[in-house]
Amino acid sequence: MASVPPPLQTHLRLSPGPGEKPLNHETQLPLAPIRIVTHASQLPAEFLQPSAERPFVIGFDCEGVDLCRHGTLCIMQLAFPDAIYLVDAIQGGVMLINACKPALESSYITKVIHDCKRDSEALYFQFGIKLNNVVDTQIAYSLIEEQEGRKRLLDDYISFVGLLADPRYCGISYLEKEEVRFLLRQDPNFWTYRPLSEQMVRAAADDVRFLLYIYYKMMEKLNQQSLWSLAVRGALYCRCFCISNNNFADWPSLPPIPGLESSSIYNLKVEGNAPEEEILSVLDVPPGKMGRVIGRRGSSILSIKESCNAEIFMGSDKGPPDKVFIIGPVKQVRKAEAMLRGKMMDVQYY
Repeated sequence: MASVPPPLQTHLRLSPGPGEKPLNHETQLPLAPIRIVTHASQLPAEFLQPSAERPFVIGFDCEGVDLCRHGTLCIMQLAFPDAIYLVDAIQGGVMLINACKPALESSYITKVIHDCKRDSEALYFQFGIKLNNVVDTQIAYSLIEEQEGRKRLLDDYISFVGLLADPRYCGISYLEKEEVRFLLRQDPNFWTYRPLSEQMVRAAADDVRFLLYIYYKMMEKLNQQSLWSLAVRGALYCRCFCISNNNFADWPSLPPIPGLESSSIYNLKVEGNAPEEEILSVLDVPPGKMGRVIGRRGSSILSIKESCNAEIFMGSDKGPPDKVFIIGPVKQVRKAEAMLRGKMMDVQYY
């Protein structure tokens, strides 16, 4: 059995921005030790063997080179209340990541992550892992804004740095994030180098260090209908770029609509009308037609987004380049599909 390495103590290079109230780390967020994992035996037993009797929540993220189906997963970060584990996919290889598969697919372990789409895609295509039971803080943020009467601008998704800076959730500025982004632009293979430098360890850990704190802050704000939307959209985001020939039949079931008998297992109760079913639709774009879909300076796709209450994502540089992904209520998704097909055929909608 491999020995557990001593924890690495690091000092966050985080400071409050103008007008922000910094967290008192000593009283609110003790600096959790960081453990580098190269063998499954170095991970907590409750993580490796998920159980209905021991459900729990962790912060989760992935780092890699061009992280998507074709990129390289280098590190998985797992934030527990008492420690942060950096799962080294380079040193531990497929065997280590496969040991994590039951936990990542488990409904007993909640994975808190910020924007799960590409992480899920990398796990699915590189390791056959179907990421399940996520709380996506990017989705949660938008739901809280909507719940409190603030309308999000189109394509204005909160960044992780922006979320950390929001005093309602953390109120700190993540200065080192921009440093790491600069290094990644200079050398895209940054996360592949071993041994891990102090900066790499610190940056990877800081990407998950505050997720549990933010999670509990958000759970206090979300009403029952928003919690259902968060669960469903998180599941659909996980599937988004993971194109399946069997319509995701081998993926875990989506949370049922509140009000249905089967939804009682989720303890969801919604006053008034039940929310509409939400779905993911993947639309194929014929060769040479993507330009029409996007339009000059994005004008066409922007007009469709303005007309439909649905999330529309493009494969872009990471791919797949010939598909459009639509997530939202059924009627809005169907409306978006019709408008997108109209753009492909150069049909005008008024």
